[in-house]
Amino acid sequence: MNEQQFDKFLHINTVGEQYGFPKLAHYHRYEPTPYTGLEQLFTAYEMPENPVFIDMGCGKGRVPIYINDKFHIPTVGIEMDAGFYAEAEQNKDCYRHKKSSRASISFVHSIAEAYTIKPKDNVFFFFNPFSINIFRTVIHNIWKSYEMNMREIHIILYYPPYDYLQFLHQGTPFELLHEVHLENETNVNERLCVFALKKVSV
Repeated sequence: MNEQQFDKFLHINTVGEQYGFPKLAHYHRYEPTPYTGLEQLFTAYEMPENPVFIDMGCGKGRVPIYINDKFHIPTVGIEMDAGFYAEAEQNKDCYRHKKSSRASISFVHSIAEAYTIKPKDNVFFFFNPFSINIFRTVIHNIWKSYEMNMREIHIILYYPPYDYLQFLHQGTPFELLHEVHLENETNVNERLCVFALKKVSV
């Protein structure tokens, strides 16, 4: 399926050119995550046990809705832009009206670094939504949550920036679990990287 067909299948509207600039300098402008990359990722990668999927910078809600429909697991989208948040809520309502997934799906109108990591949140998705400064803060929040409630945690990076990768490799206990090079792409950055923080055995 192409982008329009995926949207139609999910009864949502997320296709379109990126537009607008965020009000905060450290946040990047909106661009929807290609469905083809998500499909390719999940042919090679399995989420941890009892996954709760968090999309940091979810835009119009494409990824949380796609994951909710594909895996029937709880998903959360974090979005700072009021317009995109409203569109995500509208997409959720249309999806819920037509689809039968019993797993929860919710959107939070907030900057990513202000989101309180819940004890069961364990899969975090990033499509280059903000600067390395914000990314460090969010990873720190995830680490603090891990210290409070140890569990396996995965970080998924779509088109990962070099400074994100460098920080995870050199500044955190996260380890590279999977690397998926996207089909028909020649740029080395056009890939997905999954990092894992394993639960410590006591």
